[in-house]
Amino acid sequence: MNRPTRVVKSPLTSVRLQSGDGPIGLPAGKIRVLIADDHTTVLAGLTSIINMQPDMLVVAEATNGSEAVDLWRKHSPDVTLLDLRMPKLDGVGALNEIRRHDASVRVIVLTTYDTDIEIYRAVKAGAKGYLLKDARREELLDCIRKVNTGETCITQALVKKLATGISSEILTNRELEVLTLLARGKSNKEIGVNLFISEFTVKGHLRNIFTKLNVLSRTEAITAASRRGLVQI
Repeated sequence: MNRPTRVVKSPLTSVRLQSGDGPIGLPAGKIRVLIADDHTTVLAGLTSIINMQPDMLVVAEATNGSEAVDLWRKHSPDVTLLDLRMPKLDGVGALNEIRRHDASVRVIVLTTYDTDIEIYRAVKAGAKGYLLKDARREELLDCIRKVNTGETCITQALVKKLATGISSEILTNRELEVLTLLARGKSNKEIGVNLFISEFTVKGHLRNIFTKLNVLSRTEAITAASRRGLVQI
């Protein structure tokens, strides 16, 4: 059944929209963008860059993940830019919440973190793009346009990191717990006390961790884990 149409007039153009195509009053062809970042300077800069484009318009700005979800529900933007590390709800958490309402949502993760684990988490959650904040302006704008048309936008360098991370053996939850305590400077005995396991069991987990990370020492393990985004130091 054909949907009813309505004519929208703007200073730039007139366009015939079908019912449900989006808010009335926007110039035709505009890519409606939601930006979420807890750094106000970054937020303002991104908004300025995007609004300077003749085919883009920032419809909402969020300073935390929870607000991003609320504003997405309100505005239903074409493309959403999400920072990974935000208060209340991180970028992946916000993406998961949004995808509960629309599995086809077009989200670009824009972050300073390029570890294979971070990339993997974002892509697994459904991100269509992954860009670092030091990307050139043209890269950002091109990525928005590509994702808006349904394409995926991840640089070859990040794809390589993602492939490396996927091909590596995955640490178990217990091994990650041991690794986290190791990065905090805990001894084997202290790790055992914290996790209610014996020192012998801790040593077994450490051997597995060293093998999976392809390292020979505690220091190398912490460095490799930090580089991959498994722990924060």
